[in-house]
Amino acid sequence: MDDVRRQLIDVPAEVVVTNHVMGLYELAAIHLSATPPDLRQAVLAIDAVACLVEGLGDRLGEDEPTLRDALSNIRLAFVQIKGQQQRAQRPGGAQPDGPSAAADQQQRQQKQEQEPEQQQDG
Repeated sequence: MDDVRRQLIDVPAEVVVTNHVMGLYELAAIHLSATPPDLRQAVLAIDAVACLVEGLGDRLGEDEPTLRDALSNIRLAFVQIKGQQQRAQRPGGAQPDGPSAAADQQQRQQKQEQEPEQQQDG
């Protein structure tokens, strides 16, 4: 234990904290990639990353921008996976925001645009 303490005394604290942040990031990624994803566990790890990155800011040193990017990426992954789970849980697997919904909306817009033209011609 004394050997570890002697080694750590020579390592800047921001390096050790950065390593812990990346460990929490990996923990979140593991829970998001599980089958099925464990969103409750993932969000706890993501929130811990956020507390450190946002709370410490530029005190994290030169790795701070990288850590902010990592936080943004893991948050985005969480939102995407949560959305996939919610869509999968809808009756019949309905996906109102998917490509077919966009095609339906486009067809409705085309009909609306054609209606005034037909009224003018008639």
